[in-house]
Amino acid sequence: LFFLLSKTRSLLSVFEEDAGTLTEYTNQLLQAMQRVYGAQNEMCLATQQLSKQLLAYEKQHFALGKGDEEVISTLHYFSKVVDELNILHSELAKQLADTMVLPIIQFREKDLTEVSTLKDLFGLASNEHDVSMAKYSRLPKRKENEKIKAEVAKEVANARRKQHLSSLQYYCALNALQYRKRVAMMEPMLGYTRGQINFFKKGAEMFSKRMDSFLSSVSDMVQSIQGELDAEAEKMRVSQQDLIAVNESVYTPDSDVTSPAINRNLIQKAGYLNLRNKTGLVTTTWERLYFFTQGGNLMCQPRGAVAGGLIQDLDNCSVMAVDCEDRRYCFQITTPTGKAGITLQAESKKEYEEWICAINNISRQIYLTDNPEAAAIKLNQTALQAVTPITSFGKKHEVHHPSQNVKNMENDKIIPNESAGIHDSAQLIAPGTPIQFDIVLPATEFLDQNRGGRRANPFGESEDSSKDEEEDSLLQQMFIVRFLGSMAVQSDDTSEVIYEAMRQVLAARAIHNIFRMTESHLMVTSKNLRLIDPQTQVTRTSFELATVTQFAAHQDNRRLIGFVVHLSEILGEESMSAYVFESNTEGEKICYAISLGKEIIEAQKDPEALAQLMKSVPLTNDGKFVLLNDQSEEDGTTHEGEESEA
Repeated sequence: LFFLLSKTRSLLSVFEEDAGTLTEYTNQLLQAMQRVYGAQNEMCLATQQLSKQLLAYEKQHFALGKGDEEVISTLHYFSKVVDELNILHSELAKQLADTMVLPIIQFREKDLTEVSTLKDLFGLASNEHDVSMAKYSRLPKRKENEKIKAEVAKEVANARRKQHLSSLQYYCALNALQYRKRVAMMEPMLGYTRGQINFFKKGAEMFSKRMDSFLSSVSDMVQSIQGELDAEAEKMRVSQQDLIAVNESVYTPDSDVTSPAINRNLIQKAGYLNLRNKTGLVTTTWERLYFFTQGGNLMCQPRGAVAGGLIQDLDNCSVMAVDCEDRRYCFQITTPTGKAGITLQAESKKEYEEWICAINNISRQIYLTDNPEAAAIKLNQTALQAVTPITSFGKKHEVHHPSQNVKNMENDKIIPNESAGIHDSAQLIAPGTPIQFDIVLPATEFLDQNRGGRRANPFGESEDSSKDEEEDSLLQQMFIVRFLGSMAVQSDDTSEVIYEAMRQVLAARAIHNIFRMTESHLMVTSKNLRLIDPQTQVTRTSFELATVTQFAAHQDNRRLIGFVVHLSEILGEESMSAYVFESNTEGEKICYAISLGKEIIEAQKDPEALAQLMKSVPLTNDGKFVLLNDQSEEDGTTHEGEESEA
């Protein structure tokens, strides 16, 4: 369907261009014939001009030139005949009017005018469809009126049916024109030549023997072309009847909203979307355009254009569902730098989710792989893995991967715990544990409200002490992350608790179709982990590095990172929570930064060990690890970012 739609749109422009060229040529040919008809005294000059015009058919560069070879060769021969008969021609008004001028006038007034009229009707039907779709797109989703929705949906279906019928009639006329133009080009000359031979006895004596067979072959060719036209017209008539007889639900938007068949493994997508355009500080307009993907690019093809133009480079972009002006099925594409891109609206839930999945697949550049379809299927296995038992899921992580158990610290170095084996999921996370999808931390917020713990600043602002701690930190590494979810856990003895938390968070997001995520800057220092608002640079929350007891990256999806925070409360109780994030970089890098921070904490107990550690720390060219004591003046550097939704 994707290739059929693209091919139809491209061919329509080519056919229209061909019809315009044919109209221009027909007018020129008719002028030449009228000059022959009306210019008795200048017959020689007129026939010379006609001969030249016949030869010009080959140089018209028709966009659809298939099947014109016979016409061109025939017109070439007619041109030679006109030149030979030039000295013998005199005006025979009635015969020329009936056999030469009249057929081409009928072709222009009947066939070309019919194509022009059908084009106008098709344009009106398309405009009516756009108006009905605009009305349907404005239906509110909060206060939905089923009666109004049904009326508008029926209006859209009627408009689509009308547009479909007018387009089929228009396409048939364009197809028929390709046959009729060849007949129209040869039939007038056939009558003209016969009239001249019949009128001039001398001409008949000169040319009758060799022209009879030629004219007979031309007549046979015309009849053959007419037969092809009749067969094509009958075939198109049957196709129209079949298409008109289809169920009305085919034309009704969002007809399968309850259980749409969604393909989440698409690596290319095409269709109509509403594009949001800002017209002022607070005013916007929506324009319905045809969009399609090409490689890693999102293309847009305006109506009437032969090809599409680039709208957005999708490589490493993120796509997010948004609430926009009380419209349904809206989503936004965000650039790799975090800058908000274009906002689009789909016409149905199926299109809405398939566009989000397709753009998400393309953004990961899987279209560059040898088997993009298989890569897309593997990319979307997260939802399937989310419902697999913990036993099979945990076995995938028995091999070495970037995870750490950091509860035991001895002899100034980290001693990873031995694998505790595969735990039952109920031992790691209590069944029915709620999942928090917002950046607010469920465990600490509950403690603040009910156990007398320190209350977080309601405005999200960090305390002044955070800056002093940052100045004293020997490590400062920033990562762009998006918060996926958090939940309370019952154990932090093994990294399996992180994998189970990832599984449950991703499963919940897939089951409930939650695309929204909050983007933050994760600052890893030798004292704590801080989540910073990318717009205001205000610290949203902070975790002491000593309280982070487990951290690990997903083995298959290397952009997933999680960690467990173990807190001791005032009343002697303890709480553990797992936090899951998606990073723009590989999760192993974040794990390495956290591990380095913990090594610095242990090394700070011994100045010599600290100096030795700092010598062994690799410093990248872009300054990922910064010694703040030596570069305190650069500590105020900020990073731009925005809150994203996906």
